[in-house]
This record gives sequence, C-alpha cells and structure tokens, in this order.
Amino acid sequence: MDYYGPMSRLNGFLLLIMLACGLSAHAQAPDNKASAAVSSALDSALFYELLLGELNAREGEPGAAYSLILDAARKTNDARLYQRAVDIALRARSGESALAAARAWRQALPASREANRYVLQILIGMNRIGETLEPLRRELAATDPKDRVESMSAIPGYFAHATDRKLAATTVERALTDYLVATPALGAAAWTVIGRMRLAASDIPGALDAARKAQAKDAKAQGPALLAVSMMSPDRPEAEAIVKKYLEGQAQPDVRMEYARALLEAQRLPEAATQVQILTDEEPNYLQAWLIRGALELQDGKLSAAERSLLHYVDLAATKTGNAARAETKRGLVQAYFSLAQIAEKRNDFTQAEAWLARIDNPQDLLNAQLRRATMLARQGKLEEARKLIRSQPEKSQEDARLKIVTEAQLLREGKQYQAAYDLLAEESAREPDDFDLIYEMAMLAEKLDKMDEMERLLRRVISGKPQDPQAYNALGFSLAERNTRLPEARQLILKALEYAPDDPFITDSLGWVEFRSGNLAQALTILDGAFKAKPDAEIAAHLGEVLWAMGRRDQAARIWKEGAQINAENEALQETLKRLRVSL
Repeated sequence: MDYYGPMSRLNGFLLLIMLACGLSAHAQAPDNKASAAVSSALDSALFYELLLGELNAREGEPGAAYSLILDAARKTNDARLYQRAVDIALRARSGESALAAARAWRQALPASREANRYVLQILIGMNRIGETLEPLRRELAATDPKDRVESMSAIPGYFAHATDRKLAATTVERALTDYLVATPALGAAAWTVIGRMRLAASDIPGALDAARKAQAKDAKAQGPALLAVSMMSPDRPEAEAIVKKYLEGQAQPDVRMEYARALLEAQRLPEAATQVQILTDEEPNYLQAWLIRGALELQDGKLSAAERSLLHYVDLAATKTGNAARAETKRGLVQAYFSLAQIAEKRNDFTQAEAWLARIDNPQDLLNAQLRRATMLARQGKLEEARKLIRSQPEKSQEDARLKIVTEAQLLREGKQYQAAYDLLAEESAREPDDFDLIYEMAMLAEKLDKMDEMERLLRRVISGKPQDPQAYNALGFSLAERNTRLPEARQLILKALEYAPDDPFITDSLGWVEFRSGNLAQALTILDGAFKAKPDAEIAAHLGEVLWAMGRRDQAARIWKEGAQINAENEALQETLKRLRVSL
C-alpha cells in the first residue's frame, strides 16, 4: 500500500556528496555545531557505508539499503539520513520499517516537527489510529501559537482515508481537549475540527453539537458556519440556524457564498437570489456572485437585470491577472457568454446572440455553442437546417452523441413534432436502457401524444429506477390531477415528491392543482398563491388565476393572468386556460 501522499525525495548520491564535502551546515543543519559534528563523523568507514547503502537502493535491494542508511543516520544524527531511510522503506512498501526509522529520527531529534509528522502520517497510513494521539499532541504543542488555528484546521485532512472514522474522531477529540477551554479562537477552531471529524464518522447529531459549541465560543468564527452549511438539509433546520446566526454579524463573503450554493442545491432559488444580492451589494468585486445573480435573474425572466449582472461579471473577469485567476474564471466566462446569448435570443436579436457565442473558443464548449446556434435557427423557423447542423457536429464521446440527440428531440418538441421527438429518444433509449432521464423525457412526449398509459408506464419505470427523484412522482401526480382522475393517488404522489424537494414551487403548484380538482378551493388558493410568490411563473399564474376565477374573483384572476403573460405569453398552459375560459386580456 502507498501509506500516504507526496513526500520529499532525496537523491541519495547527491546527499552523499554533500556530506563528503562537509556541506551539511549550509543545507539543513540547525546550527554550526551540528554541522561540524556531521562533517567530523563522516570518516571513510561511514562514507563507505553510505555509498553501499545507496548502491543497494539503486540495485533494488531496499532491505540492505534501509539498514545501512538508518545505521549511518544514528551515527551522525543527520535528519536527512533519517528521512532517506524512511523514504527507502516507503518505496519498498514497508510500513513497519518506515515507522521504526521515523520514530528513531524523532527520538534522536526530539525537537524535529518533521520527524513527528512522519510518525503521524505513517501511523495513519497503516491505520493505527489509536497510536496517533501523542504525535497529534506534539504537533499542536510545537506549532507557533499564531499558526495554531491553521494547523488545527488541517487535522481532518490527515484522516481523510482512515477506515475507522469513529476512532479517528475520538482520538482527535482527546488530542484537542486542552484547547476546548482556551481562547475563543482556539476553542472555536477545536470544536469545529471535532465537528468535522464527527461528520466524517456519520455522527450528524454530534457534529451539530460541536458546531453549536464552536459558535458559542466565538460567534465571529466562520468555521462553525461552514461546517453547518455542509450539514444543511430539510430535516436538519438546526444546521441552517447556525449559519443564519453567523450571517447576522460581519460575515465573510465566502460563507455567504457557500450558503447561497446550498440554497441553490435545495432549489430554494428566491432565498439564494437574496443572498447573492446581499453579497454583491457588500462585495461589489466578488466575481462568482455576479455570475450566479445573473443566472437567477435570467431564470426569473428579468432580462435587463440579468444582462447587467452578467456584463459586470465579464468586466470583472477581465481584470483578473495571473494564470490561476484566469483559469478560475474561464469556465465562468463561458457560462456568462451562453447566458448573454440566450438573453439576446429571447429578444430575437440573433446577430448579438451569435456575437456572444463567437467568443467561446474552448474546444470543450464548441459543441454546446453549435447546439445553441441550432436552437436559434429553429426559433427562426429553420428547423430542418437546425437538425442538419446538430447532426453534422463531431462526437468526441458517448456523452456528446447523447447531447446531440437530446437537443434535436427538444427542438422537435418545441416544433410540436412530438412523434418524431419520441421516436428519436426511443432509439437512443434502446441503446441506453438505464438512462432514466431519457425515459422521463419520453414520458413527457407520450403525454403530448395523448398516450397516457404509455406515459404512466414510463414514469413508473423512472420511479422504480430513481426512487428519490421528485420529478417523476410530480409528473405522474400532476397528470392524474390534470385529467381529474384518481385524485387521492395524485395527492400521494405529489406529497412524495415534496418529501424530496420540499421547497420546489412547481411541485407545490401541482399540489395546489390537486386541491382545486378536489374542490378544496380555499386550500388550493393558499398553496398556489405561495407557489406564485416563490416563483413567478406563467403556468403557476394560469392555475392560480383559474382558482380565483372559480371563486368569483375575476378581476384578481385577470390581474394574475396578465402577470403570467408578461413573464411568458407563449406558455401553453396559460394560453389553454384563457382559451377554455374565453378570456381576453
């Protein structure tokens, strides 16, 4: 086994020459006296021993090499020779020998932090977690007090590959005991490390308790809040409470950004938008926040606001210097260009959209740029030309082939060529029978083709293959409600979807529609009003307006429908509702 990651490597013959020339003092010796001792100790016998050790190492005899170099290290007390002996043992995959050499090194040079670190890392690599307590304590005690928080924070990384996570957590907690009652900064850092170790050991309650104690020690510390962000979920509201408490003070922008990302992952888009708005107001040069803000504004149909945010992101990205900074922003710029092209496309400004796409020169993104061009062609009524463009694109992987098929099917769907789209996806699904995303899209097309039995069969396949996917439950439940049939079953399916995505406004909209179909108008109104406030969307507006219409509140219904039309006048559900109820806005 490879006991751990990269370690420094010594060129044995270079070391030998340095010793022979008396250069130890200038290289690593802690003081001139040690240098003199090393140089004076290098007599002909010791030089021969070192030479023989290195020759054995080079000839593939690590056992002999290890013994000779370690013996020379003991005679000279030279740290580099101890390190060389450890290195030879590690290369030979001999953990016990490496540990013995590292311990001999630490015993000979008790003040050497490097020797202690080798002991610690080798013990962890050998999964002898219970023996790491003293090396951990020594490492922390030897750390400069001003660097102790940073040193402490690195501990969870040491144990990232430990197999006994619970033992690792308890060992680290014992090593940090004295720091729990130290200064607020050290106490908060210690409790945060304990929390991360507990989290790695799947002790969620223990990790939450540690995060709370860390925050109690120092309310300004960002570590407890970041730990809590990593534990956020609908069934753990106490984790988010820790984050919110931190954000009440002078919050670091990185913590707010991580909170916003967690909200995005939970599909809590309005709350995520609020956080990035605060972040961009407080930190106008925080690059990533502008990109996310623009994407959320675009999703909400706020084209002008989205354009301003994305253009600001592009301007900020241009000011970044250095290879690392440019590499970091390159991916974001591609996303910004795609979004700006989409905004121009929505305004039917295809020339400007093409100008944004032309800025994308990363070979990995060229296919996506071409597919976007195909979408623009289709929107201009050039569907066949768009399909030819898609099919002409080279494929570097199976994923590229799939993306082309999905994009072509989407264009066919938007062109109301439902059977052609279904057949295209069915052909791909036959090659990839476990691609449940494809099956879901086929189900949606089957509904368009009025093949309800086929749609239900396909959605139940998705539910069986991806039982935690909320969309399949929601789609089937909404379809039943839309047809005003099996309403109790529809309600149960949608409630199941909400278990997996409790804050999804579209699933909430489905629940409101079930209540409307069931005759529960007041309850439907409450649910749909909340969904529309969370996500102003044309289809949700269509449903909310119909409930108001059925309740005799027709002026309010018309107002909601007008809002929906402003968001997306082409929405099929809104158009169908207005046509069926013979309403003209």
